Amino acid sequence: MTTDDDIIRKRLLIEGDGGGDDRRINKLLKTFTKWCNSDPSLPEFTETYQRMLITVAQSQFAVCKSEMVYDMNKKEIKKYEQIYKEIEDKIQQAHQQIQDCKEELAKAKRVRKNKEAYDALAKVIRKHPDRQETQRKLEELDKEVNSLKESKSALEMKLEIKRKQFLCLVRSIHDLQATMEEENQGELMETESHDVRGS
Repeated sequence: MTTDDDIIRKRLLIEGDGGGDDRRINKLLKTFTKWCNSDPSLPEFTETYQRMLITVAQSQFAVCKSEMVYDMNKKEIKKYEQIYKEIEDKIQQAHQQIQDCKEELAKAKRVRKNKEAYDALAKVIRKHPDRQETQRKLEELDKEVNSLKESKSALEMKLEIKRKQFLCLVRSIHDLQATMEEENQGELMETESHDVRGS
C-alpha cells in the first residue's frame, strides 16, 4: 500500500529541485490577478504586493539553484568519465602485464623441463669421467642451468608482484564505486531536505 511518504518521495524525485515551482507560479498569477482588482487603499494591498515579491524571489532562487546543480552535475559526469577512462587504461595495462608474465612463466617452465633433461644427460656423462672435454661441457651446462633457475625465480617473483598490484587496483575500483554511490545518495538526501524546508 502506497503511503503519503512514498507519494511525496516520488514527487520530489520527479520534480527535482524545482518541485512546487509550477504550483507557486500558478498561485502567484491568481494572487496578482486578485491584487490588480483590489482596492489600493486597503492594508492588504501592500501586504499582498510584498508576498508576491517574495514568491518571485523564491522562484528566481530555485531557477538559479537548478542551473548551478545542472552545471555541477555536468562537471561531475565529465570528471567521472575521465576517471573511468583512466581506470580502464590501467586495467588494460595490468591485463597486458599479467599476460606477459604468464608467457615468461611458461618460458621458465620450459627451462625447468630442459634442466631436468640436462640433469638426466649429466648423469650419463658423469659415467665417463675420463673424457675431460665432456666434463668441461657439463660444467658449462650446470652454470647455464643455475642461471636459468635464477631467471625463473625472478620471473615468479615479478608475476607475484603484478598479481598483488592488480588486486590492489581492483580494490581501488570497488572503493571508487562505493564512494560514487555514497555521493549520489548524499546529494539526493540533501535535495530532499532542501525541498522539504522550501515547501
